[in-house]
Formats: sequence, C-alpha cells, structure tokens
Amino acid sequence: MDLEAIPGVGAKTADRLAELDDPERALREGDVAAIARAPGISEGRAARIARGAIRRDHGDPGGFLGTDRARECYREALSLLQERTVTDYAARRLETIYPSATESRIKEVREFAVEAMERDPDPTVREALADVEPLDAPGDVRIRDRCLATGDAETYARAQDAIPEVSVELVDGARKLSELARGYATVIALDEDFTRVEVDGDVRVEPTALDEPAEVVPERVLIFFARNRDSLRAAADIARATGLDVDCDLDALADALDYLDDDGQVRGDEELDRLTRAVDDLDAAVSTAESVANDQLREAIEERDVTIEGADLLTLVERGAGVDSLLGRELADEYADAVAAARDHLVDALQLRDTESIARQTFPDEPTFPVERDEAVVSRLREELTAARDRRATRRKRELAGELADVRPAAEELVDAALSLDVELAVARFARDFDCTMPTLGDGEPGFEIDGGRSPLLDVPFEAVEPVDYGVGGVTLLSGVNSGGKTSTLDLVALVVVLAHMGLPVPADEARVERLAELHYHAKTQGTLDAGAFESTLREFGGLVTGVGDDAENGDAPASARKLVLVDELESITEPGASAKIMAGILEALDERGATAVFVSHLAREIRAAADFDVQVDGIQAVGLEDGALRVNRSPVKGELARSTPELIVEKLAEDGDDRSKAFYRRLLAKFG
Repeated sequence: MDLEAIPGVGAKTADRLAELDDPERALREGDVAAIARAPGISEGRAARIARGAIRRDHGDPGGFLGTDRARECYREALSLLQERTVTDYAARRLETIYPSATESRIKEVREFAVEAMERDPDPTVREALADVEPLDAPGDVRIRDRCLATGDAETYARAQDAIPEVSVELVDGARKLSELARGYATVIALDEDFTRVEVDGDVRVEPTALDEPAEVVPERVLIFFARNRDSLRAAADIARATGLDVDCDLDALADALDYLDDDGQVRGDEELDRLTRAVDDLDAAVSTAESVANDQLREAIEERDVTIEGADLLTLVERGAGVDSLLGRELADEYADAVAAARDHLVDALQLRDTESIARQTFPDEPTFPVERDEAVVSRLREELTAARDRRATRRKRELAGELADVRPAAEELVDAALSLDVELAVARFARDFDCTMPTLGDGEPGFEIDGGRSPLLDVPFEAVEPVDYGVGGVTLLSGVNSGGKTSTLDLVALVVVLAHMGLPVPADEARVERLAELHYHAKTQGTLDAGAFESTLREFGGLVTGVGDDAENGDAPASARKLVLVDELESITEPGASAKIMAGILEALDERGATAVFVSHLAREIRAAADFDVQVDGIQAVGLEDGALRVNRSPVKGELARSTPELIVEKLAEDGDDRSKAFYRRLLAKFG
C-alpha cells in the first residue's frame, strides 16, 4: 500500500504509519486506535487519516456536503451520535463515518449499523467502558542497571534503535568490557567474539539479543501491561458480559496481570518477596539480633557470682586481659548460648535459606561484651541476598514478560474490540433514543419520502416532537405560516438525507431517499444583502443550477450527478418583487434539469405567477387559532398553498364580529383569494 497516496499523508506521516504492525489493516478498517499508536499521531489526526484512507479505497471524491448549512447538519448529526459514546476513542471513530455518494461505502456502513442496532446498551457495560482507553505504549522506560556492549558500529546503531531503554556502549576489548562490568549489574555483549573473553562480573554474551528485546528488557512488556492494566481488566469484563468474539484467554490474562504492581514490578512470588524483605530488613534484623545476644548475656552475668582467686586475678592483669578473657573463662557456655540465640533470631527473622551459613557468621565465636556484628559478614550477606533477589526478579520478569509478550496482540485486540463496541452501542442508543429505522436508499425514484419523521434537533424533548410526513420528487415550493415549522421541516429532510448517506438509521417510521451526489442546503439569509453579497449569491446559484444534471436530460441523470437543493427563504436577499422573479428563474433551471429541490418561501403565489412552468406548491397548514395560539398541521399538504396567519385572523374576525364588522372583514378575506 502506498501510504502517501492517502489524502493528507505526507512522507513523514507515512514513515510513522509504517512503524505499525499492520498499517494496511488499520487503515482499511478505519481503526483509529491502531493508527494512533504510530509515533506522533493523535487520535484526532488518526481519524482524519482513516477517513482519507476510506475515501481512497472506495473511490470517493468527497464533496457531498455542498454548503455551510449542509456541513452544519452533518456536524449536528455527528454530535448526536458522539453524545452517546463513553470513550473519546469512540467519538473519534465516529468521525470516520461521513455522508458519501459512493454506494460501496454507504453499503459498508449500513451493514455495520444494522448489526449495531441489535446491541443492547446495557448500563453496566457502559459503566465498564468508562475505564477503557486505547493502550498506551510507554516511551519513558529507562533501565540503568544493565547495558549492551558491542565493538561493531553497525550493531551499535541497530541496538540503539531496537532497545532504546538501555545504554549501548562501544567496546574495543576485554579491558573496556571489564570496566563496564564494574559499573553495571549486567552487561550483555552482542558480539560472538566476546565468548573468548573472561572478565569479572555478570557479563553475558548474547548475539541474538536484539531479536528478543523482551529477554533483554522485560520491563518494556511489564510496564506496558502495568500502565494499561485498568483498561485491560475493564475490556475483559466487557468481553465476558457481552460475549465479544476475541481470541484472548481472559483468565490467563487476568492471572498474569495479578503478578504486576503499578510500576511493572513482579509481585505475588513468595520467594522473591522473601528475598526482598530480607534485603530491606537486614540492618534492622541484625540490630535486633545484637540486642537479643546482649540482653541474654547481661542477664546471665547479673545472675552469676564469679569468684576469682587472687593469683588468677594477678595473672589476668599481668597478661593485660580484660572482660573478654573473663567471659571466656567463666561464662563461655552462657556466651555461646547468647550468640546462638542471636544467630537463630537473624535466620528466623529474615527467613534465610541458602545464605544461612553466612548469616551465622555475623556474630563471632570469640567471647566479647557487648556482642557486636561483624560488618564484613553483614556486607557479604547483603551482597548475596541482593544478588539472589535480583536473579530471582530478573528470572520472574523474563518469565512473565515472555508470557505477556505472547498475549500482547490478543490484549490489543481485546481493547480494540471493547472500544469498537462503544461505537456500536452509540449507534444503538441513537436508534433507540430517536425511534430510528434504516432508510431505503437507491437510484430509482427521485427525491425523498419521509413518514413519521421527528427531528431530534428541535429545542424540545424528543417525545414532544410532532411527527412529519413529507415527500418531494421534483422542484417544490414549501409555504407556511411563521413559526409553523418550515425551517424545521427542511432541517428534518437534510438530517434524514445526511444520515442515509452516512449509512445510518434515520429518525422516522419509514424513509426513502434517492442516492445523491451532493446536498446543497442554503440557510435563511439574515437581512437584505448589499450589492456585492447579492451578486455573490447569484453566482453561487448560477454555478449550482448549471451543474445539476449536466450528464443527462429530463431527470435521467445518474446518481453521480444528482443533487438535492434545499433553500430557506431566499426572498430576503433583495426586494420581494425581484426575489420572486429570481427564484422563479432558479426553479425553472432546476426543473429543466430534473433536480429535486425544496424552496421555503412566503412568496409562493408571486413565484408561481412568475414561473413559466407549473410549480408544485406544498403548504404547512394552520388549522386555526386557539386562545390566541396558532394550531398547525406540521406535515405539509401536497398541492395546497398554506394560509397565512393574517388570513386566519381575518377569517376569525369575519366569523366572530357583529354584522357591520363582518362585512368589512369578509371583504378583506376576499383579497387573500
């Protein structure tokens, strides 16, 4: 795959993507989490790259959303979906679903959406999803107790790239290797020639070390799993609860994670724990053992009556002997018992095994008071215990890292599956919250047909939204009273069309949508435009109407050329008389090209009179006034011009007034035709 062929991917980004284990799969599936694992690629950037890759794979030229308001409708639809996600990942992944004119892309998402709608948005699963995040590969691991050594410059460079967690040293012989061995607990020599070199210290000759980094730096694997432990455990819980189809032994993963602490250190190993405690508690245990010996010996001295004959005392003094000699002569057994008690205490307190014989040398056999440790022996014991602890820790790290390294691909799949489930659940919740159905989308009958459509974009609870039935198959004017729902009807049509071309369910009982090339939605203009803005607007519509259906005539344009045009009150761009004539001309051009268009306007009569064809006029009908409030039938009535609010008020007055006033109001009413 030529990564640079993806829109928005340059040489540097392509190099970063190439570092992924399987960039082609990640790009093909729009796997934002996997793409974001590439160095320097954020989730937002990953979503844009995925979208570009999807467009390229489906031959999608883009450009479906032809206006700012159309793009706003897409963002509003996307927001409704993203609000129903739990994870940031799912919100980003949803950005790879966009409205498209390409049949293969729409079909791909529809298949996904149909399955997603079957998901049960279980609150407990959503709660667990809150703890799931894309796996983070730590880049700050530094190991300072070991190094790699080589005499080859090429191997040196390769080692720095392969295992950046440890120092790599260039050595030119045994002397330099020996110096490294004095400065590092372990030196791993990468050159086979070093097998003939003998130096003191822990020097291992491992020519294949770069091929097995987990053996050299097991911390790389362990810290990865330690930092991602919460996500992995939550994903495992989700997999168990939902039956996610993942190739991962969840129990084995859970057991392995139990052996890690927050820093990536091995825990739960009794022998390692024993050795660690022995090293940590050595000084305290020796001090306590000293106290045991001295307390016992002091008590023995206090309880004994020692009689020394004058000649013996004179002899001891002449020899310069002190209390030690006296102890050896008079309290040898008591001293031996006290030292034995101290030794036993030390061995028992530290639970010593292989180093017991060294520990028993901590207190000398020669009598002395007070009893004191032999610091050289204590130092030796510390070295032996530390070495045993480190050997055990390294062995357990390697064993556990080996197990987890094998599990890592499955663990990544597990988390990715949980994150993808969040995307599916968002679609399921969207469909349930807004009573959605999958629309019919095809290249047959032009236009759209919506039955029981309810817009979730209105500023009222969705349950309070009145359903709308509306369909258009050509060029149509939509009339209606102020605040009667004309704009919200256009918004509903745009939302249904956008969602249908995203491949997603729509908020309606039933819906049929023609597969389009572009959606052009022109929002209501705020105020009359100046000359420059007016000219710019006309140029925009000129480009639109001359580009609709150029590949065919009389409505036979292929889907690649079909456009839906929605316009909200274009008359506000200039004076009403001129506006009616301009809109009539635009509608004529659209009609000649077989386009589908809905123009909302209060000038329906004037436009219809100015047009040189029979313009379809639909109306959102006001059905009366009730306590001063307008009652409206929200579903447009086909072929009927909507009655205005003033007309309804005049009609009410014509019915309710006295005889003299009724005549006046009836005369006014007649002016409405």
